[in-house]
Amino acid sequence: MKILVINGPNLNFLGIREKNVYGSDSYNTLMTMLLEKGKELGAEVETFQSNHEGAIIDRLQQAYYDGTDGVVINPGAYTHYSYAIHDALRSVFVPKAEVHISDIASREEFRQVSVTAPACDTQICGHGLAGYLEAMDFVAGQIPRSKL
Repeated sequence: MKILVINGPNLNFLGIREKNVYGSDSYNTLMTMLLEKGKELGAEVETFQSNHEGAIIDRLQQAYYDGTDGVVINPGAYTHYSYAIHDALRSVFVPKAEVHISDIASREEFRQVSVTAPACDTQICGHGLAGYLEAMDFVAGQIPRSKL
């Protein structure tokens, strides 16, 4: 089983930017958590981070061909306006979970709408970095048993 975890703009600055919103754990801490969760699930975990919309779309399209069985995505600010990422997510026919560290529903008005969530099977918000682990559990639970 292969799970792809995609992080969008500024997530590489975890532990640096807006600690009051995103916490003080670093991006490297998140990467360690994801790899440990992958071992627990018996999954290969590939991580990808980009501050560029096109690179995220390219990676999603690659997932169609490379044996990816599930996707966890935090599109960052692209959540709120990237119909291009929405369309790319729709093109990948595997379980998908959108995750946000903060509770986007209780933040600024422009952050309360996700145009990418409808292209995913679930959305997990406001659970900090642990939300990624919940998203991985969800995705793994949706993968057909023949792939496990």
